[in-house]
Amino acid sequence: MPSLVDFPSTYTAYAFLEPGGKLQKIDVPWKFPESGEIVVKVLACGVCGTDETCTSQVMPVPLPRVPGHEIVGDVVAVSSDEKLWKVGQRVGAGWHGGHCWSCNRCRAGDYMTCENQSVNGVNRDGGYAEYVTLRSEAVVKVPEDMDPAEAAPLLCAGISTFNPLRHMPVTSPDYVAIQGIGGLGHLAIQFASAMGFRTIALSSDGSKEQLARSLGADDFIDGSRIDQVQALQKFGGMKIIMATAPNARITENLIHALAVNGTLLVLAVEPQPMKIPPLALLVKRLSVRGWPAGSPKDMEDCLAFARAKNIKCLVEKFPLHKAEEAFDHCKTARFRAVIVP
Repeated sequence: MPSLVDFPSTYTAYAFLEPGGKLQKIDVPWKFPESGEIVVKVLACGVCGTDETCTSQVMPVPLPRVPGHEIVGDVVAVSSDEKLWKVGQRVGAGWHGGHCWSCNRCRAGDYMTCENQSVNGVNRDGGYAEYVTLRSEAVVKVPEDMDPAEAAPLLCAGISTFNPLRHMPVTSPDYVAIQGIGGLGHLAIQFASAMGFRTIALSSDGSKEQLARSLGADDFIDGSRIDQVQALQKFGGMKIIMATAPNARITENLIHALAVNGTLLVLAVEPQPMKIPPLALLVKRLSVRGWPAGSPKDMEDCLAFARAKNIKCLVEKFPLHKAEEAFDHCKTARFRAVIVP
């Protein structure tokens, strides 16, 4: 165990202290990791829309809380019984912050649906900080030749699009449509194209066509000019439609653009309920599905695929002292805001 002089007595973090409040700078006392934990010096932490749960309390979040679950950094301390991670390794973490090992879902090996799941930045402190303590089993290896700021969002926005798509009943050259070209959507387009699917980008902003095509979209449909459902039906319908932007009205309508046995994959956190007509599901054997990000191994697969296919997360960087600005920017950012301590 390194001596105390090797580490600061306190470090800087930004936390939500009360419901509806803004991020506040706090000093966190340094603590060595307990059994099953490691301490990581944060190099980058992406800002995700779900970080807002800390202040909105849409789900109960104990306060004060340091948010952030798109984390990349270097290991600086491990417990005496740590067997997997070593000081100096480049690692990361996403939404999944650890599991209990003993509930029915864990016994089935499905740790992402653990009944007692820990969530980074929600029920344990996250990465809006100089350092973060992570559960060992929830940590992933990150290639050192990847820009930490570009790699960090892949551990949430990336895995949330890569992982469900690779598990869907779809094969090349089937059609896959991507609704929204934002933080998730611009990655979904790249993943779908790299996997060999005929990829169609859907947006209500015609100015994004050139960007969508540069990311790999074969076609672009501007919802402000034409009916997207009718346009998709002219292709014979979509095998998969990935809804990546929160808009219940648009998403629910896309069910009519699916081909037989098609799937509407809902990935955006949309607070409003959707109205799905049962008849539409029955006639074409359609499905509406969600997908809970991915396990640490899934995230390593995502990073490896992105690296091999040169898939890039488009980011805007903010220093730690501008954490509040980065958080606010998330609501209007075209892609991903990333805090770089």
